[in-house]
Amino acid sequence: MKLKKINPNLSEALEEAGLTEPTELQKETFGTIKSGADCLLVAGQEEGKTTAIVIHVIQRLEKSFQESPRALIIVKDKEKMLEAMEMFKKFGNYTDLRIYGVHDKGDIDWDKNQISLGIDVLVGTPGRLSDMFSSAGFDVNQLKMFILDDANEILKLRHDTRIARISDSIAKTQRLFFTDEITERVEVLADRLMIEPFFYEFDGEEED
Repeated sequence: MKLKKINPNLSEALEEAGLTEPTELQKETFGTIKSGADCLLVAGQEEGKTTAIVIHVIQRLEKSFQESPRALIIVKDKEKMLEAMEMFKKFGNYTDLRIYGVHDKGDIDWDKNQISLGIDVLVGTPGRLSDMFSSAGFDVNQLKMFILDDANEILKLRHDTRIARISDSIAKTQRLFFTDEITERVEVLADRLMIEPFFYEFDGEEED
């Protein structure tokens, strides 16, 4: 995929998966997100938001390191978690990053045990991540990326407090919100948690 200063192995993996050209969102935001800045990104499904998340996590983390997760990705449900996990499997085949996914119906004790063995990326639903965080199921002190996918849909279900509680416990990290639409709840949470975020909005319409 043609993106400025993208990791060559990641670029090769993306092309092998059939992704040769970035969407407008992936192209226009690549440098800003790679810089470590907080970002609020609004775009439809066709812009490949979840794909962008996976690309940036692999680009930023590169390889396995220590035991605690360095990227936390909050998704709306089990299906979205599995989708992200599959993307990591395809796009990360030239890296040894350890990815683990959790959801509300999983065995929380089993999840804690697996995470304690060492992971780099934790993907999960708000309810399960909140429960695990409350019971010291994972450490946030090494987090470099705190990512909320489908933010508008997650916040419709009133997970604001859970997400804020986890975020507030992190001393310093990059925060990225991806959403289909900008709502008051999304704006309020972004304003509370982010530091001078960049705002991007893509309407999905092709230019003539």
